[in-house]
Amino acid sequence: MRVDEFDFDLPDELIALRPAEPRDSARLLVVAGDEWGHRRVRDLPDLLRPGDALVFNDTKVIKARLEGERHRPGATGAAVEAMLHRRVGGDRWLAFARPGKRIAPGDRIRFGSSSDRACLLAGLDATVEEKGEGGEALLRFDLAGPMLDEAVAAIGHVPLPPYIASKRADDDRDRADYQTVFARHEGAVAAPTAGLHFTPELLQRLGERGVSQHFVTLHVGAGTFLPVKSETVEGHRMHPEWGEVTGEAAAALNAVRQAGGRIVAIGTTALRLLESAADEVGNIAPFSAEKSIFITPGYRFRTADLLMTNFHLPRSTLMMLVSAFAGKERMRASYVAAVEAGYRFYSYGDASLLFRDPQSP
Repeated sequence: MRVDEFDFDLPDELIALRPAEPRDSARLLVVAGDEWGHRRVRDLPDLLRPGDALVFNDTKVIKARLEGERHRPGATGAAVEAMLHRRVGGDRWLAFARPGKRIAPGDRIRFGSSSDRACLLAGLDATVEEKGEGGEALLRFDLAGPMLDEAVAAIGHVPLPPYIASKRADDDRDRADYQTVFARHEGAVAAPTAGLHFTPELLQRLGERGVSQHFVTLHVGAGTFLPVKSETVEGHRMHPEWGEVTGEAAAALNAVRQAGGRIVAIGTTALRLLESAADEVGNIAPFSAEKSIFITPGYRFRTADLLMTNFHLPRSTLMMLVSAFAGKERMRASYVAAVEAGYRFYSYGDASLLFRDPQSP
């Protein structure tokens, strides 16, 4: 399958640089069968039925973007940026370094300010242990465990995706905007963006409607934003992400299905985790592991009946996922309709509510 089958044209002005205010005022494109309707996220209670179940990803975004300076014997310093994307030990992170050509194994990098050594958190030092493809590097920090977490929180930046970060710097608003209201477990380096649309008031109205709410945890990695560089879908490699479905959540969701309710995944991260935790007939089991699931057209879904998600980048793995869920031609047509109607795209943009393609495997 060719990657260019998931391409589309998007005017630059439709890329949202700030979220809608209030959050639930964002537009919602409802895609059911070969028809779509234009609503608002706040209308969600009217679009669902009592007995349905929403599944949210309650991961919490950390300040994963670090700015620093490379130090190497006999060479002048060089500015580098590291986007942490996967923790592999108490003092080790895999990161995407930019520019990747400026670092090599053995280099030392000082992140944060280097002018004030009186404060432990004034600078955070790391050694480049390994360098892989595409600028990926294994960093071993001089701090570990909670002390490393504290240092990253003190000197790091909100890890806005490249299509926002290239246009403006992160600020105080992003510290709240790029976090869901139900974020609990720190570890993500990208937000589960469909969840950004929910407010406490909307959650309350959904509960009053008889729609139950369940939480799973998937620590979203920066690999979410990596471009697909191969010409074929089969040539792309997914990065693993850690997720957890508790026994309580699994039992509750299985009970919803047995009672005839529908499972509504809020975001592609929640959907990927549910699919990772399900057996061949769709029973969801407790799950706690790393997984690199790649969903493309032809995939047989076993869990969610509906998917609420934002509008994704052309040629991206997430565009492939929604095409698998709702149908490739249906998604192509709905994205054209969204562009014509002026919907706002990507992480801070509007949302869609997709019904699963009845013709899918």
